[in-house]
Amino acid sequence: MVVSKLQIQKRKRGVILSSQGWQRLQAAEHLISIRENESKPFTLEQLSDRTSLSTKTVTKVRRRQKPVDQPTLEAYFEAFDLTLGSDDCIGQDLEPLHPSTGMQQVPLRGQIPVDSLLYVYRPPIEQICLNEIMNPGALIRIKAPRQFGKTSLMARMLGQAEDQGLRTAVLSLRMADRSVLQTLDGFLQWFCASASRSLGLPNRIDDYWNQPFGSSYCCADYFESYLLPASEAPLLLAIDDVDVLFHHPEIATDFFGMLRAWYEQARHGIAASHVWQNLRLVILHSTEVLLRLSLHQSPFNVGILVDLPSFNCEQVQNLALRYDLPPTQVQADQLVEWVGGNPYLVQLVLHHLSAYDLSLQDVLGTAIAPDGVLGSYLRQLLGCLDENPQLGDAIVALTEQPQGVELHPEDAFQLYGLGLLKFDGRIATFNGSLHQHYFSQMAGLLQSRDMT
Repeated sequence: MVVSKLQIQKRKRGVILSSQGWQRLQAAEHLISIRENESKPFTLEQLSDRTSLSTKTVTKVRRRQKPVDQPTLEAYFEAFDLTLGSDDCIGQDLEPLHPSTGMQQVPLRGQIPVDSLLYVYRPPIEQICLNEIMNPGALIRIKAPRQFGKTSLMARMLGQAEDQGLRTAVLSLRMADRSVLQTLDGFLQWFCASASRSLGLPNRIDDYWNQPFGSSYCCADYFESYLLPASEAPLLLAIDDVDVLFHHPEIATDFFGMLRAWYEQARHGIAASHVWQNLRLVILHSTEVLLRLSLHQSPFNVGILVDLPSFNCEQVQNLALRYDLPPTQVQADQLVEWVGGNPYLVQLVLHHLSAYDLSLQDVLGTAIAPDGVLGSYLRQLLGCLDENPQLGDAIVALTEQPQGVELHPEDAFQLYGLGLLKFDGRIATFNGSLHQHYFSQMAGLLQSRDMT
């Protein structure tokens, strides 16, 4: 039987960490471990020394199952430069001392706000990214299927970079309209103008665009002579949705070659490359790069690759606590298996369990129904397949061979980018029972569309 709400017997004394308090404490420990512990998580013994609490008490605080006295929590918070607030703990009746207004009232969509309690850390990814962006000329590539948390991770990187004194600029290539993507020159002018706007600087394209030198040269000169020297602070430039250019190879080849050249400039370590060492690049994309790029002109084989994984059972259990739901392993295992650990779908299901007093059986039993919790998500997937009819055959093949099938690489990586697949070597299977059940029912429709 699935319990829909957290059922805990009232205790006579003490307090435990609320979801908000636990999230704040985790974030503080994470940041201090970067500065003081070589980015390694603190051991129980280190936490005991730092808080002057016994390892047994530290464990009790962190498990959040048995109450402790309030001075204990205050001491723990003070050890990490925090002040215990009224919303950080749950009192004797296990209700918030003052009800928090921080719980998400609507399902999360897109980037999770930086101050949200619902962001799930995936160690050591956050630590690796923070360490790398402090290196001159750094390049980080963040790859994961759609709705796996790329932009949420990027937002935290930007916030941490600003805390360290870096300038930041974010460009989403999805904002480039069709006319911009007609020519390399038009796209690179849009790219420079957008970067200027993000940095709060005037657009000076006309001063630096000397066409006889070529568009890539002009773009590089704009950064080298204007944007980068505009401040002594290094610039972290995050480029989101670079998948857009995978469909425009005539632009992508030169643009990605230019980014690789900027990276190489910073790595030369000579006086002429000093200004480029102040540039740190973050590139976000959902699918594998199938463009024919020269080995020495591709930015996708240098720097650091961060491949965001699905949520595991422990992370789902921790997230359930933040939604004030019972963090049982059986339910977490069932949810992970059903949606493949897809972060967006996990958040969506947990939100509905919490907000509408539903059971997990209620949600999963009607998941693929048109009016089910996941109905809108599934209809969006069908819409994507309508735009790419060649993917229908691949989906049908997967429904007919649930044990796995080897697909054409381009089809496989497009479906992976939609969050539909997982791989064992070159063998692809559906990422979760949800997709297997849904597309098994839709197989006939997909085949009929393909025939028309």
